[in-house]
Amino acid sequence: MPTTDRNVLEDTGAPFLMISSMDVAPDKEGLFNEVYDKEHLCNLAAVPGVLRIDRYVTTELVMAIGGRVHRVGVSGPKYHAIYALTTPDVLVSEAWNQAVEAGRWPGEVRPFTLNREHLLCKRLGG
Repeated sequence: MPTTDRNVLEDTGAPFLMISSMDVAPDKEGLFNEVYDKEHLCNLAAVPGVLRIDRYVTTELVMAIGGRVHRVGVSGPKYHAIYALTTPDVLVSEAWNQAVEAGRWPGEVRPFTLNREHLLCKRLGG
């Protein structure tokens, strides 16, 4: 049955997702979130071929498998941004390069990010 919850993400049909995950120095966490939400995200969302960007924070996972409830502790980077893309070429475009180097991100935030991981996923099926 389809959901009517407006908080559920709409499917963009994006053939690719790029997931950028990282931690940030604790004393820079406020600045990290401010710059990401007010500058970095907006700059990258304007790049041609970027269909959508959503941010997430890692939380404890509790799920049922085989009739038992399993708890998976939090591990890996705390913050994640998921970029819905038309093609991986977006990530090497001049527009992306300019956007990722714009604003306060490269000088005031990036130096304080840690445990960075990037993952590119190709959609299966249609």
